[in-house]
Amino acid sequence: MKISVIVPVYNEEESIPDLYSELRDVIDLEPWDAEIIMVDDGSMDQSAEVISKIAKDDPRVRLVRFARNFGQTAAILAGIDHAEGSVLVPMDADLQNDPNDIPRLIERIERGYDVVSGWRKNRKDRLWSRKVPSMLANRLISRWTGVELHDYGCTLKAYRSTALKGQQLYGEMHRFIPIYASARGGKICELEVNHRARQFGTSKYGIGRTFKVLLDLLTVKFLSGYTTKPAYLFGGIGFALLGLGAVCAVGTLVEWLIWDAWQHKMTVMMLATFFVTNGVVLLCMGLLAELTVRIYHGQGRRKTYVLASELRPGE
Repeated sequence: MKISVIVPVYNEEESIPDLYSELRDVIDLEPWDAEIIMVDDGSMDQSAEVISKIAKDDPRVRLVRFARNFGQTAAILAGIDHAEGSVLVPMDADLQNDPNDIPRLIERIERGYDVVSGWRKNRKDRLWSRKVPSMLANRLISRWTGVELHDYGCTLKAYRSTALKGQQLYGEMHRFIPIYASARGGKICELEVNHRARQFGTSKYGIGRTFKVLLDLLTVKFLSGYTTKPAYLFGGIGFALLGLGAVCAVGTLVEWLIWDAWQHKMTVMMLATFFVTNGVVLLCMGLLAELTVRIYHGQGRRKTYVLASELRPGE
């Protein structure tokens, strides 16, 4: 078994040496083959140079460098694309994730799980700006998707590479990988992991990220249920609106025939017109979405990042 540890890096020059030292100590004690893929997400400090020096002394370390900052999700995707292992373990570069938890995650994978999600039960972050919004978002995601996890935002997870084949990620969607895996029939479990206080620098994320996550959740809900047949969603809503429009029109006709009156003709007819028009629009949107999906699946997928360079072992 080969393990690929994927580390997105953004301005973490102070943390990288300690993180590498901890990862090396853990890997050296385990029987599996391993590689460490550090993805420099357009850092403005000396992160890439620090990683390059480490990679020259340890062939297990690889550097993937972006042309500019594309975000954590793109960095994780790049790590997935370049990984050679059968098990992939993404983790943060800020030393808050504990490398000593990796063997425990791998042990669950060996039991037959496809995804093992870390749970920072005793999270060392600010209460109101990080922990409370995260708790609310996790509950909403679990309820809406049916995949019950306490901590979607924990980067430290373990995946079978087969669970991620062909997966394209955008926005903040790396946290929703367990949902994609579940939709494809993957076995998922959760494991409590250690979480440590940040030693260097400040967090790159605040409460504003929660709103981005919620918007991405809408996309994930659509993609997990209607990726191949969007016409089912738009068409269903469209037919419902057409039905409401028909009810309004029939009600107006009955009022005129039975009571020989048309007291609410303007209001009801406006409602009927509104429902019918929007129903037709949604049906057309469903057909257009269907065509778009067919074109999308028939073409090669464009990457969400641009590489500046890649440093492989021995280079």
